[in-house]
Amino acid sequence: MNIADKMYVAIEYTLTLESGQEIDKSPADQPLGFITGTGQIIPGLEKALMGRATGEKAKLIVAPEDAYGPVKDDLFQEIPKSQFPTDVEVKPGMAFEAQGPRGPFMITVSKVNDNDTVTVDLNHPMAGKQLHFDVNVVEVREPTEDELAQAAASFSSGCGCGCGPEDADADACGSGCNCG
Repeated sequence: MNIADKMYVAIEYTLTLESGQEIDKSPADQPLGFITGTGQIIPGLEKALMGRATGEKAKLIVAPEDAYGPVKDDLFQEIPKSQFPTDVEVKPGMAFEAQGPRGPFMITVSKVNDNDTVTVDLNHPMAGKQLHFDVNVVEVREPTEDELAQAAASFSSGCGCGCGPEDADADACGSGCNCG
């Protein structure tokens, strides 16, 4: 059976950046399972998997536009240094969890300024990066009713980036959201 829309798929994968740095890997004997067409994985990976069958292995490259989007300059913002914990020396590269109207999200410090402000990057950490997947298709089948219900429930509660179904486009959600 080949991967098509609304199929249950399980893959073992290793994700690396162009530099070869390993970013993520499915745990041994715990493949990543998802239902195609439900937004559970990045669009470029899903598209590259279409038509493949159980047992197929592939090295797939996903462009930023089909993953977490390009880096958006308007998502670099200056905020007062007083917004950070007083017991922490804020340095470029540090990541903090912030609270927004749609829930928690990550910010990365890009620069500590002389004027008691900090420039933060609100882009997804993988924005602008080409992703390299080494995948093994472990299973392809029709999903069960329970799996379909779980996929629908995960979409109705948002796309995992603080957005809900009312924000079903990436621009409303911000870089890296795959709501649309």
